[in-house]
Amino acid sequence: MTTQENNTPDTTTRSPATARSILKRGAIVAGAATLSIGLMAGLADNFLNTHGAANAQPVQLSGLQQTQLPSFADVVDRVKPAVVSVRVKAKVVASANDEGGPAGIEGLPPGHPLERFLRRFGEEGMGPRGPQQQQPRVQLSQGSGFFISQDGYVVTNNHVVANAAEVQLVTDGGKTLSAKVIGTDPRTDLALLKVNESGNYPFVQLASGKPRIGEWVLAVGNPFGLGGTVTAGIVSAQGRDIGSGPYDDFLQIDAAVNRGNSGGPTFNQKGEVVGVNTAIYSPSGGNVGIAFAIPAATVQSVVEQLKEHGSVARGFIGVQIQPVTAEVADAIGLKDAKGALIAEAQANGPAAKAGLKRGDTIIAVNGEKIADARELSKKIATFAPGAKTSLTIWRDGKEREVSFEVGRQPAA
Repeated sequence: MTTQENNTPDTTTRSPATARSILKRGAIVAGAATLSIGLMAGLADNFLNTHGAANAQPVQLSGLQQTQLPSFADVVDRVKPAVVSVRVKAKVVASANDEGGPAGIEGLPPGHPLERFLRRFGEEGMGPRGPQQQQPRVQLSQGSGFFISQDGYVVTNNHVVANAAEVQLVTDGGKTLSAKVIGTDPRTDLALLKVNESGNYPFVQLASGKPRIGEWVLAVGNPFGLGGTVTAGIVSAQGRDIGSGPYDDFLQIDAAVNRGNSGGPTFNQKGEVVGVNTAIYSPSGGNVGIAFAIPAATVQSVVEQLKEHGSVARGFIGVQIQPVTAEVADAIGLKDAKGALIAEAQANGPAAKAGLKRGDTIIAVNGEKIADARELSKKIATFAPGAKTSLTIWRDGKEREVSFEVGRQPAA
């Protein structure tokens, strides 16, 4: 008998009847294997149908039912014409240590732990490097934006159009339009533009509610100057505080966004804008799947004021506050470590005029409990200057009600 590797049977020295028997058994085994594969495929498909996949649609392929991810083509066809590329010529002053780009991350204090990872990605910084002295220079930057009205109002980021001397918008069809800055709000990094040329422009609407974590979203914008780029992902988290300001309340998404996407919209599957892309978390400066968008509710309130007044007026309480830790709560007799401890009440500020002082702890605004100092800042900012408001404070082991008139927050 001839020896063969891998235990392969040798049929050359066997009788024809024996060989036919072996081949028949092999055919039976092969048929069983084929049946097993088909059965497993059916079980797997049945599992997907039973447990569900996000908007999965069944399709027929070679007699087997499989699943297909949703198509975003119809949504893209509707919303893409409303998205524009933003080109800006800005006059900036180059400092002695300027190397042609921003020295730090806008809104973050020096040494902030996120500073080396967070990148504002609308500013391309394509202008020439300034000489080693302070003098004006022209910087070209790119970003994204989108029409929110038929008559040509466009939303983008403040940092995209900061110090703008000239603004141009490039539509999805390739038309270049000149625009002017109506107003900006550095605290939320939003800006409102208006096209100079009259016309009927395609526009999109802001969503009325927050998206749920896990919902599909589409980011459309102008990454690296490519224009008209669409990426898909999901909402990864809500209420993110990235340390850029007291009103941080970002959506976190994993749709790919990069430099130049700044100011562009994030859409839900209805074609509504759920957020405006503003920053990415990135050690390298490129997309790593973590991006931050300003929620539509914030965009709505800011844009309305920018359109009417050119700026945003926010309520102001006039105190320096700090968190209430468990140790602080225990020391002042609070049951829960919640609220905002007043470290200092500014002289002649609204709080000082109302009798608030160092050591008081604000635990509610108009009867609504507040969790921490950040929530207090956001809540007070929603009141119009001059509004009458009541605070519940904790002083000397007791709750007290204090009424005061909300002041106007100083300009950024």
